Amino acid sequence: MESPLLNRRPIRVRETAWAKAIAQKLVHVGVKPNQVSILSVVCATTSGMCLVGGTTAEETFKAVLLIAAAVFIQLRLLCNLFDGMIAVEGGLKSKSGEIYNDLPDRLADPLILVCAGYSITESQWGDMLGWAAGLLAVMTAYVRVLGVSAGASSYFCGPMAKQHRMALVTVACLIAAVETMLGWKDYVMPWTLGVISIGCIFTIARRTFLIVRKLELK
Repeated sequence: MESPLLNRRPIRVRETAWAKAIAQKLVHVGVKPNQVSILSVVCATTSGMCLVGGTTAEETFKAVLLIAAAVFIQLRLLCNLFDGMIAVEGGLKSKSGEIYNDLPDRLADPLILVCAGYSITESQWGDMLGWAAGLLAVMTAYVRVLGVSAGASSYFCGPMAKQHRMALVTVACLIAAVETMLGWKDYVMPWTLGVISIGCIFTIARRTFLIVRKLELK
């Protein structure tokens, strides 16, 4: 079995001084990694509520909610960063840590993506685009975990891994806020969800290929 360190998502910011300092501070004040993992779902839920809530708000408040949605998406990613740092670098890994590390992500991704779909008010396909992106996002993770359970490596490659999906939705929220303030139609979110869905299909195919090749060469 591979070392748990080899099964961690490679994140460059993990090595930065500010990330290490914050992680150490969180460990010092007694924050547990599993608590941070659960908080990531709270952030994702709040982001989703902002997205859906904007559909009935007046223009200025809708723009504020879209910006708030983008902020909470990034907070969710920070939670994903620090739960692992607290657990591994902080020496607070628990026996159930893998469950808390992985399951919240499977909830957070569709919460954000599906709600992004429902935030589209000028297209009858918005909800379908959101559900497609959300389900395909879960499938990318399922394929990775399936590969590990079969004895392959843990592949976090894209082109539409978690960080790529969340970066696109974050930018889409900010652009959608500008669209709202200018009175334009919401073009960016449908296109973003479409790109995420197509990217996830390629990601699933790529990871599956790498896993099968790894297993066949053993």
